Amino acid sequence: MSAMLLTAYDGAILGPIAKLLGWLMNGIYYLMAKIGLGNIGLSIIIFTIIIYMLLFPLTYKQQKFSKLQQKMQPELAVIQKKYKDKKDQASMMAMQEETQALYQKYGVSMMGGCGTMLIQMPLLLALYRVFLNIPAYVGSVRDSFSSLVSGIMSIPGYQDKMTEIMTNLKIYVSPSPDFTATDTTALSNSIIDIVYKLNSNGWETLKETFPSLTGVIQDVHEQVSKATTFLCYNISDTPWDMIKTNFADRAFLLVIAALAIPVISYLTQVLNLKMMPAMSAGGDGSSDQMAKQMQMMNKIMPITSFVLCFTVPVGLGIYWIASAVVRAVQQVILNKHFEKVNLEDIIKKNQEKAKKKRAKMGINENQISNAARIKTKQIAEPANTKEKEAELQKANAMKSNAKSGSMASKANMVKEFNERNSRK
Repeated sequence: MSAMLLTAYDGAILGPIAKLLGWLMNGIYYLMAKIGLGNIGLSIIIFTIIIYMLLFPLTYKQQKFSKLQQKMQPELAVIQKKYKDKKDQASMMAMQEETQALYQKYGVSMMGGCGTMLIQMPLLLALYRVFLNIPAYVGSVRDSFSSLVSGIMSIPGYQDKMTEIMTNLKIYVSPSPDFTATDTTALSNSIIDIVYKLNSNGWETLKETFPSLTGVIQDVHEQVSKATTFLCYNISDTPWDMIKTNFADRAFLLVIAALAIPVISYLTQVLNLKMMPAMSAGGDGSSDQMAKQMQMMNKIMPITSFVLCFTVPVGLGIYWIASAVVRAVQQVILNKHFEKVNLEDIIKKNQEKAKKKRAKMGINENQISNAARIKTKQIAEPANTKEKEAELQKANAMKSNAKSGSMASKANMVKEFNERNSRK
């Protein structure tokens, strides 16, 4: 296992996640191979189902939050309307207090529903690393290269020949292979990294470069292709590379097949988002801003998946499509579930949980009420100060416009006299 991990991505954050996901993928592939279905594409689909089963509690919580927010929306709208044209600090603080009290009333968090999205992003980035270099994570696939690697390393000058193949075919490997190293395990992994990224023409080039290994190369190619080809796709190829290669070969059906991955990914994402309950704008600035960001992301995500699918491994595109389908199935189940659920019961349960949590923290309801009254008093004081300032300005204006000979005009004359004397 340690040798296998030498070619795995070693990033500080995504590296451990990729290794964990790779371990899960390796286990799924191993079990699938036992029943004669050893295919990475099928393993990705099963992997996706398992991941979303594990994420289902968070998905359920997110959906429940959306339903409760829809129920809160009329009251949130009242708060928003109340403070619509008030931009001073006191009013903003008062609006925040009222909004927090409303969320407490329904027993939900103002940041509820964000967990699933926050978890999915690092998962997606880590999976990119796994699908980019399957042999680094799936031991059975890596073992398929053993005979070929041994044959290549037995040929004098193989380092220069592999470097030439990598340069001519424009194969990018990270980290860059060091064929001057004395560690045979590292050299073996470098060869696998390069050979795994070969397309059909690249395998032919490999045969021409190492003619004495033609039979071994052919056997390994067939074995690896069986594991990494799903339908007509090599899961490590990108649709864009497939389009360029097949267009040059005039294989137009395969060009259409390559286009299908981004298109299907886009359509399934759109369908999935249409089925999800919308997050309504709230009465405070933070929830309102969050709702707008969610709406914007829902518009951008399908387009982003469509564009990115051209340049990422097909395996990641399969994961996106499978993810959207699994989420759609989950959404149908959740929609039917929440149609039967009494939200008032959920609200009462949430409130009871919140009370117990506050009790554990040593906070009782009277303390909360007293704190609210104190905050309300603190908020009111700045507003009264501003009113007093406005009244003083109005009084000064009236004095400056006093009629000649009146008491007010005489008082102004005395005031001006005193001010002149005080400046001398």
